[in-house]
Amino acid sequence: MGLFNWFTQEVAIDLGTANTLIIHNDKVVVDEPSIVAFDRTTNKVIAIGRQAMQMEGKTHDNIKTVRPLRDGVIADFTAAEHLIRGMVKLVNNGKSWFFPSLRMVVCIPSGITEVEKRAVRDSAEIAGAKEVYLIHEPMAAAVGIGIDVEEPVGNMIIDIGGGTTEIAVIALSGIVCDQSIRVAGDNFDSDIVQYIRRQHNIMIGERTAEKIKIEVGAALPELQDPPEDFAVQGRDLMTGIPKQITVSYTEIAHCLDKSISKIEEAILKALEITPPELSADIYQTGIYLTGGGALLRGLDKRIQAKTKLPVHVAEDPLRAVVRGTGIALKNIGRFKFLMQ
Repeated sequence: MGLFNWFTQEVAIDLGTANTLIIHNDKVVVDEPSIVAFDRTTNKVIAIGRQAMQMEGKTHDNIKTVRPLRDGVIADFTAAEHLIRGMVKLVNNGKSWFFPSLRMVVCIPSGITEVEKRAVRDSAEIAGAKEVYLIHEPMAAAVGIGIDVEEPVGNMIIDIGGGTTEIAVIALSGIVCDQSIRVAGDNFDSDIVQYIRRQHNIMIGERTAEKIKIEVGAALPELQDPPEDFAVQGRDLMTGIPKQITVSYTEIAHCLDKSISKIEEAILKALEITPPELSADIYQTGIYLTGGGALLRGLDKRIQAKTKLPVHVAEDPLRAVVRGTGIALKNIGRFKFLMQ
């Protein structure tokens, strides 16, 4: 076994719709967008991650960019396998001359079907993993924030990612009740694209929409320290000529309102189906927000106003899930909630 361990590399992967993160030896070694660029004629991989991201929306006929994951699950099997393989290569900076056998812990959405689960496991195995363990995202997020999930105390986690929003109540190292809805960061982006098209008659791409969301995205029309207005360039639909406009955070707050309401509804639904003893715990501990969506300005205040419960945003919410996955990797024997 000793020799086997010597050749085994352990990695924890957060395979997200928007970003893929990998932890190796307790450090986040890879943090790249989940995009693969292919050459159409040869079907070879040209670039993955940040390089492929820069190509997105700017490609000619010979290059296509693919996002292998949609709504938190694998939509394009071969691209996902290339993505995992390429990301794992980045762990060693491509230096290693032999490919060690891998032990992987990969996190998956809690509302995932058996078929989608198989897809994740299969692509990890094809990419070179000898052992694959799966962990539910809200569970990983809870561990990553530093909650003791093995205690008989209820904690509510909301993980707003790129493709899915996971809402789960966790106690005794298991998920008691969960809601997984496919409204998250990507929906916010498409809401912004639609809004700017309708309101300003300007066509923008998804990358620009994401930039707007990061710079001036908000969940409330009135904020204490508002961000400055943001200049947006796009194509004028009337004349077809490139044009620049400025958008303010209040506009974005209005256009994201519907999607955020859907998330609020799911939170209320999850609270409704929570057993009463755990509801009492949640009243004490409050709600924890993780994932990239937790960075949306004023979202915690908005959820707090809706639920009348204390809402805590995790520190470094983007990496909470992968940190938890990394901790799970070290405690493979102890944590019962890892699925083989």
